[in-house]
Amino acid sequence: MEDNRISLERELRSKSASIIWSLISTPAGLGKWMADEVKFEGNTFTFTWGNVWSRHETRTATLLEMKNFDYIRLRWSEDEYRDTYFELRMCKSDITGDYILEITDYATDGDTDTLVDIWDANMEKLHRSTGL
Repeated sequence: MEDNRISLERELRSKSASIIWSLISTPAGLGKWMADEVKFEGNTFTFTWGNVWSRHETRTATLLEMKNFDYIRLRWSEDEYRDTYFELRMCKSDITGDYILEITDYATDGDTDTLVDIWDANMEKLHRSTGL
């Protein structure tokens, strides 16, 4: 079964590189929109959804590559032996001067729409929590 590459672009209402970078590369920033809690130790991010003391889901992702104020690339631990990753890249719009978040991810056949819906929900959470 082949993975399908998904590329999404979402404009953010910010001209501040440091704000966008902190939202896509730090545990505190990612915790505002990708999960309820994010921790980083060594080269591993731990994402938790739900309350730790009750029903919750935890997933880990390994940091593959990062270029400051450009992009961060991670691989979910369960995808360790697959050639997949997810990447968050910040680009500046030539037209508005605002930053654009470029998201690259991979979905198995039949899961593409679900994965796009998850990223759209994450972006909605980002907009609600930060106003961007």
